[in-house]
Amino acid sequence: MLRPLRLALAGVTAIAASSMTPASFAAEGGGSTYNGGVENFFTGAAPPPGTYLLAYGEYYTADRLKDNSGNDVPVPPDFKVRAEAAVLRGIWVTPYTFLGGSPLLEVIVPLVDLKVTAGGHSTSDSGIGDIYVGGGLAFHHSPTLHSVVALDVILPTGSYSQTSAANVGRNYVTYEPIWSGSLINPNGFSADFKAVVNFNQKNSATDYKSGDELFVDYSAGWGLGNGWVAGVGGYVREQFTDDKLHGADLPSSRARVFAIGPSFAYNNGKGWLITAKWQGETAVRNTLQGSAFWVKTTIPF
Repeated sequence: MLRPLRLALAGVTAIAASSMTPASFAAEGGGSTYNGGVENFFTGAAPPPGTYLLAYGEYYTADRLKDNSGNDVPVPPDFKVRAEAAVLRGIWVTPYTFLGGSPLLEVIVPLVDLKVTAGGHSTSDSGIGDIYVGGGLAFHHSPTLHSVVALDVILPTGSYSQTSAANVGRNYVTYEPIWSGSLINPNGFSADFKAVVNFNQKNSATDYKSGDELFVDYSAGWGLGNGWVAGVGGYVREQFTDDKLHGADLPSSRARVFAIGPSFAYNNGKGWLITAKWQGETAVRNTLQGSAFWVKTTIPF
């Protein structure tokens, strides 16, 4: 549910691959309003009624760009994207019941530091990114099976300049339906997923509409007892409509990514949770290829 700090590069084509057409990157500047792989174990298991603060941290680097065939795009030898983020997510799980689930509300505020280097030049941006607001229903089907359905709206609150290579804002609204689930076994196989669809609106500054996308964060592991889980996790990204510029479709503009890496979690059973993972991106089309380290913690109040 976090904005994609590592792909907020509305002008990256201008400084890193100026010979490419706008269609050479999926979504405007290669970006998206969702940060693939942000979620990990227990993502579909909402905590009991109460107020919770979740804190996320990410460190991402990339020094490669891929075209529509998965080949490297020529870039300057010093080309590099580095992004760091600290993200706060507040969740209120209500004590009420509706359609068999517990209603919940959330707001997500990312603090992002982004730097793009290419051809001896560096561009950076930092500050509050695009803020999420939303709500949903949490279901507890059994002691081991849980799910959440929700809808987030991503607001263009982050700074944006169409002439900059580094932007912590996307300058358009995204509507994001969400479905997540968790199979939790304290002493056996555990699995989690979170599927989101991004319905992106037009950037009024550039008359560019990024294509709609499906993201699936996933994790699979084994419960080691005492709240510990170890396994693998990552994400899949599949853009299923073309970008549009001035209302015209841009061919060969659809992103695709598969990411995987080791993943760990600890849950004390009383609402406090911490997860950590590293994920490397592969099978990339029309966007950056890099790696990320994630840490997330949930703190009950």
